[in-house]
Amino acid sequence: MICIDAIYDSVHQLCAAYKADKDMMSAPVDLTVQIRPSDIDFEREKSAREKELEGQTNYTPTDAYLETLAVYRKIAEKMPDYDTILMHGSCISVDGSAYLFTAKSGTGKSTHTKLWRELLGSRAVMVNDDKPLIRITRDGVIVYGTPWNGKHRLGENIAVPLKAICILKRAEENTIYPISAIEAYPMLLQQVYRPLDAAAMQKTLKLIDGMTQHVSFWELGCNMSLEAAQTAYQAMRS
Repeated sequence: MICIDAIYDSVHQLCAAYKADKDMMSAPVDLTVQIRPSDIDFEREKSAREKELEGQTNYTPTDAYLETLAVYRKIAEKMPDYDTILMHGSCISVDGSAYLFTAKSGTGKSTHTKLWRELLGSRAVMVNDDKPLIRITRDGVIVYGTPWNGKHRLGENIAVPLKAICILKRAEENTIYPISAIEAYPMLLQQVYRPLDAAAMQKTLKLIDGMTQHVSFWELGCNMSLEAAQTAYQAMRS
């Protein structure tokens, strides 16, 4: 259980669907996250640098929003201690198995999982559309929904076994093929949250290695048509 000591109420509103019920209130706290003004300043400076690189100079986020980023950063820094990593990607569950699509920003991860929902209807459930948590165990890999689920707020408070990770690329024709863990590794390392703490980073690298023992990896070239979802699902479900 995580206890969040925040300055603004926005964080608690964001996490409302994930709050512990009364029966769990007496359970021990595993992690306490306390936010200070300096944490918000850090997020402001980081966001400004990123937006400047993207050519956006009029980006003025509120302190309340920046605090939500600061909270998740502090959580992500500690997650390797719980055999868990944060990965940037859009994750969808179908018939009890999760599929995570990752790529550089703007490639179309959310658009692709939307196509899966159109194709498969109620069988497809969004786990997290932006930054799911992934726990690596000896028996397999579990992906978790979190309140930090993207600008469209797509996700559920659920945990699902992760079956496959797919690297998404734009293409005129829809093609998908399996790739090795070694081939997937550069993108995994790019898309996973990389802790600032050196020891936590070492644990993160070991967890990525462990994940590759349980999850299949794919590369999908797609044109964002419904056929793209059909092509991906037919291959990956096997």
